[in-house]
Amino acid sequence: MATLLMVVIVVAASVMVFVYATGLFGALTRAPSYQKEALGLEFSGFGPINANSNVTLYLRNTGTVPVTLASYFVKDASGNQYARTPWANQPTLAPTTGGWSQILISSICGCQYTGTAFTFQTGQSYTITLISSLGTQFSFSVVRYS
Repeated sequence: MATLLMVVIVVAASVMVFVYATGLFGALTRAPSYQKEALGLEFSGFGPINANSNVTLYLRNTGTVPVTLASYFVKDASGNQYARTPWANQPTLAPTTGGWSQILISSICGCQYTGTAFTFQTGQSYTITLISSLGTQFSFSVVRYS
């Protein structure tokens, strides 16, 4: 019995030395980074250019780092999709600030589409996915009511 207890103590001590030597303690006890990108949709409206091909979003940066949008995707309920990549000259939203973004589809944006081309129709829901310059994805659902 004493031999078994000694073996357990030696194994436990060996594990502790290994963990210390490889730096695992430091990695486990290091404070996590709370830097993150986060956007919230506060308002969406179809138009002002053309309600059939333009939705305007008011976004607020609710994260802790600035967010710059780099591309977007608009998908309808049938799975058809417009993609604007890259989406150049977008302003950077500092933490806690808001700003407007215009999402265009059809021929006015020069977007690529997969499936069938579509326009925004009254009563239909659309999923808009925004991609930041760091690769973070933000998805919002918008409905055209009128």
